[in-house]
Amino acid sequence: MALQVIGAGFGRTGTASLKAALEILGYNNTHHMFEVMDSKAQMKLWHDVGKGKDPDWDAIYDGFPAAVDFPTAAYWRELTEYYPDAKVILTVRSADSWWKSASSTIIPIGRAPPLWARKLIPPIRQNVEMTNGTVWDRMFDGRQFEEDHAKRAFEKHNAAVQAELPAERLLVFEVKQGWEPLCEFLGKPIPDEPFPHANDTAEFQKTIRNIKSGFAIFHILVIAAIAAGLWALLT
Repeated sequence: MALQVIGAGFGRTGTASLKAALEILGYNNTHHMFEVMDSKAQMKLWHDVGKGKDPDWDAIYDGFPAAVDFPTAAYWRELTEYYPDAKVILTVRSADSWWKSASSTIIPIGRAPPLWARKLIPPIRQNVEMTNGTVWDRMFDGRQFEEDHAKRAFEKHNAAVQAELPAERLLVFEVKQGWEPLCEFLGKPIPDEPFPHANDTAEFQKTIRNIKSGFAIFHILVIAAIAAGLWALLT
């Protein structure tokens, strides 16, 4: 199945809401970073891409009629060339509001596990290498924690998408606009339900706190086990 819709917008521009909206419109199983994180096969495919292996787009998007969010958005040029009939949706917001959201969610989550876990636990190391290779190094030169640089990268990306794609193939979209422009662009009837809103900042920050808390508890248990072992040896 060839991709029919390519989301070129950065993460934290309403991509989770767009995913939900596209699925309501019939693009069932729309690809998002969620799918990469939830699938060993997807993680392996994208990890290989991040390491410089030539991507097999048909394998990566097998079973997905649409794709949004990172890492898809980082490869919009390659994908729009490979899938010439796919329509493109660029989700946008102001650079300041994007930074406010991204800097408290998707940017710091990669450092939520402690450094030793990122280096020594294979699934976590693979996750970090994948996101570095396909997103942070590729789109931000590894400087995603620098506000001015990150916002410039965001604006440069949005400008490039709009400059390089023909207007009839591209929808520049803010999710607050709701169903009408999206449905008109895709030739779909407007659903009889509210436009979805998903994956808000507070929810994402809770995930980060849970990851940090989990590793903090792990540290305590390890220290307790070591202390118990030493006590047993010394008594």
